[in-house]
Amino acid sequence: MTTLPTAALGGTRVRRLITGLWQMADQERDGRPFDLDRAAQALLGYARAGFDTFDMADHYGSAEIVAGMVHKAMREAGETPPVILTKWCPPPGGMDMGTVRKGVETALQRLGTPRVDVMQFHWWRYEDPQYIDALTHLMRLREEGLVGEIGLTNFDAGHLRMLLRHGIAIASNQVCFSLLDRRARADMAQVAAEHGVAILAFGTLAGGFLSDRTLGAAEPADIADWSRMKYKRFIDAGGGWAPFQALLAALAQVARAHGVSVSNVATAWTLAQPGISACIIGARLTEGEHRADNLRALALSLSPDDIAVIEGALAGLTPIPGDCGDEYRKPPFLTASGDLSHHLGALPAPFPVRDRAGRHHAESGSIWEDRAGFSRAVRVGDRILVSGTTATAPDGSVICAGDAGGQATYAMDKVRAAILSLGGTDADVVRTRIYLRHAADWEAVSAAHARAFGDARPANTLVGGVDLVGDYLVEVEAEAVVA
Repeated sequence: MTTLPTAALGGTRVRRLITGLWQMADQERDGRPFDLDRAAQALLGYARAGFDTFDMADHYGSAEIVAGMVHKAMREAGETPPVILTKWCPPPGGMDMGTVRKGVETALQRLGTPRVDVMQFHWWRYEDPQYIDALTHLMRLREEGLVGEIGLTNFDAGHLRMLLRHGIAIASNQVCFSLLDRRARADMAQVAAEHGVAILAFGTLAGGFLSDRTLGAAEPADIADWSRMKYKRFIDAGGGWAPFQALLAALAQVARAHGVSVSNVATAWTLAQPGISACIIGARLTEGEHRADNLRALALSLSPDDIAVIEGALAGLTPIPGDCGDEYRKPPFLTASGDLSHHLGALPAPFPVRDRAGRHHAESGSIWEDRAGFSRAVRVGDRILVSGTTATAPDGSVICAGDAGGQATYAMDKVRAAILSLGGTDADVVRTRIYLRHAADWEAVSAAHARAFGDARPANTLVGGVDLVGDYLVEVEAEAVVA
């Protein structure tokens, strides 16, 4: 058995090359027959070759079941079982303890283990604040021993920072990161360094596009598997097939100098980036494996000249827009299935809406709305007016006490939720007003405003030195005109 290097993920050690099982969903697509016993034997081969950290999710077909079969086989053989990373991706809605416990226990039943080593949490829409409840309950389940570490998947830098400063114990964030998608080199790497969060990179080889077999190949017209469907969208967003081929040529030049493969260079480059603790390399179990080649990436050290060649080619690519995880939440939807607007549009409104005298009122559930007799937002015709909004959780507690940037992130999500509930979008926002207790907080708060409304570019007023009620550092109000 080869001993692969490890990285710390909270109190858990994971291999720097993690075996990803998301392609099992594709292999079982449309009810295709798939031999789980044969798949388990193939995955057992990975574990015994040293690739004994597995990444999966509740929606990756039978991945949890197969990983559990391997875990059991190794325990019964007296071997150290694999480290299990799985994901829970619930739809927005109530996140009470019973709901969260059921999500964890369902994974444990499929895995056949008493604990999930790392439970990674995905949330579709930041405007629905109940993800904070879910993560708070996950921390309690961690104390019970059902969860080893809490991770996130596809969270952006601003919301990761907010959760950490609110006191949620986040060990990792799994995001797309490769030579094609370098978004995590910016704010995400800084947040990870500040708080000791491990970044787990998926898409490292772009579904196999970053390989020798693609160099010089014609642009594919038809793509059958989900992984390559997805990463072809990244290639297109990065400028198209020609600059992608120029990148492959540069990688091949470096690969030849070291006697390795293009994939090795792509993996070694990713592992060397700031904040990257591990790369997730996908496996199509029973259809072949590339373990021996992948191992060479761990021994490859890129020189400054190598880096210069690669960075020169990267300069010819168009950067992927937005922050980490944006591809699941807004255009361009760089996912296997493409445009997700139909899915997001089918999600329930974040806040209930009531009609009063011909006006529509969105109510967030804040205790102050009843006590002071106001609505979070009111729609009159095509105009939406959002009340002054603070970082108040539904139970009345303050989110990110003492941190203006985190409070602004939460408050602006709440403003966006009110507008969304009343039929508007971020693009409809025409004016915002921000009130600060301390004028010195303007920069962190302005950055949160840019993340929320930078595309709409509304008129804005920011005032500092305001004696806000309670323990709040920032209050936000907004107006929107529905196009």
